[in-house]
Amino acid sequence: MIFSKKKAVPPKKERSIETSFFIALQAGAIAGLVVDVALFPLDTLKTRLQSQYGFWKSGGFKGIYKGVGPTAVGSAPCAAVFFAAYSAFKLKCTPYVNPHEQFVVQMTAATIGETVSCIVKVPTEIVKQRRQACASEGTSVSIFKSILKKDGVNGFYRGFWTTVLRDAPFSVIQFPLWEFFKSEFRQNTGHEVTPAEGALSGAVAGAIAGALTTPLDVVKTRIMLAVGCVKREETSLVPVMKAIYKESGTFGFFAGFLPRVLWIFLGGGIFFGVFEQACIIIDGD
Repeated sequence: MIFSKKKAVPPKKERSIETSFFIALQAGAIAGLVVDVALFPLDTLKTRLQSQYGFWKSGGFKGIYKGVGPTAVGSAPCAAVFFAAYSAFKLKCTPYVNPHEQFVVQMTAATIGETVSCIVKVPTEIVKQRRQACASEGTSVSIFKSILKKDGVNGFYRGFWTTVLRDAPFSVIQFPLWEFFKSEFRQNTGHEVTPAEGALSGAVAGAIAGALTTPLDVVKTRIMLAVGCVKREETSLVPVMKAIYKESGTFGFFAGFLPRVLWIFLGGGIFFGVFEQACIIIDGD
C-alpha cells in the first residue's frame, strides 16, 4: 500500500481529550456489538475446531449461534473499555513522543487496552465458548450458575492471563499496522481516512495479527473449555501446550487457523469500518 507519491494532508479536526475519549467509547461499543454478532457462526466453528473434545463431539455444524447471548451482552462494553483506554493513553502521550516513534505509544496503548478489557471479556468468553463447544452444559444461564457453584467468581476468570497473553500481542501487532496503513492512505490520497479505507486497513492488520497469534488462541480455548474442578495441568499454560503438542504436534497449535484468520479479516473490516463511520456520526462531521 506504499505509493511513491505523497500528498499534503489537511490538518485533523481539533478535539479535547475528553471529547475524543467519549467518541471512542461510543464508537467502540457500536462496532464491537455489530462485528461479534454478525460473525458469530465463524467464531463457533473456530472454537469447536480447537476444542479438546473434537469438532464433531463439540457440535460440528449444528447450533452455530449457541452462546450468542453472552457475546451480545459482553461485546459492546468490552470494545468500549478497550477503545476508551487505548485512545486516552494514546492522546495523552502522543504530544510528547517523536512522530517516528509513535508505534511505541500505540503498542503500549493496545496492551493497556487489552488488559483492562479482559476484565469484561474473559467471563463472557468462558460462558460463550462452553455454550459453543460443550453441548451437555445447557443454556448460557445454566452454564453461568454451574461455574458460580463449582468454582465461584474465580471460575469466570480461568484463563485470564492466557487471554491477555493472546490478545495483547494480537493488538500490539494489529493496532500499529492499522495506524500505519491509515497513515499511508492519508498521505497518498491527501484527505482524512474514509470508513472504507479504515475498514481495509483494519482487515489486513487483523488478518496478519490473527495468523501470528493462533497458537496462543488454541491454548486459551483449551483452558477455558476445561470444565469444573479439573487438574491444574488442564488449566496451566505450559502443561496445556505440552498436551496439544503430544496430541497433534505443531499442527495442533494451528487448529481453526482458517476460520480464525477469515473471521478476523472480515471482522476487522466490519469493526473498523463501523468504528470510523460511528466516529463521524457521533462527532457530527
